[in-house]
Amino acid sequence: MPTCISIDVDGQGLHDITDAVRAELRGQGPDDGVCHLFIQHTSASLLVQENYDPSARHDLERWMNRLVPENDPLYTHTAEGPDDMPAHIKASLTATSLAIPVMDGQLALGTWQGVFLWEHRHYRGRRNVIVHVSA
Repeated sequence: MPTCISIDVDGQGLHDITDAVRAELRGQGPDDGVCHLFIQHTSASLLVQENYDPSARHDLERWMNRLVPENDPLYTHTAEGPDDMPAHIKASLTATSLAIPVMDGQLALGTWQGVFLWEHRHYRGRRNVIVHVSA
């Protein structure tokens, strides 16, 4: 049965949600299968990324902001602020869902991998991620 986790975010950047996803795995289904994650938003995304050195996440954020800047005169969707259209573009370039193997009841992540919610807006609030484990 799918469940929903709510993640508090405090602005742009990569927010480590690995522990929250692991907590949802407990008692949620088969010991071996696939953990499906889906974010219910159009201006944030999900990714598996390095969880050891925070400079990698910082560099990703800076690179993405350079690739998709705010206040570009090409944007016509501007009613929700200068960070809104860039956030939609960033979300379309990344992923709104992930599939991660589950082995022996644990996420089969590599040594330096973590699961991240990538907030693309300056938004402070909650984001929802659906978690479902299937055999």
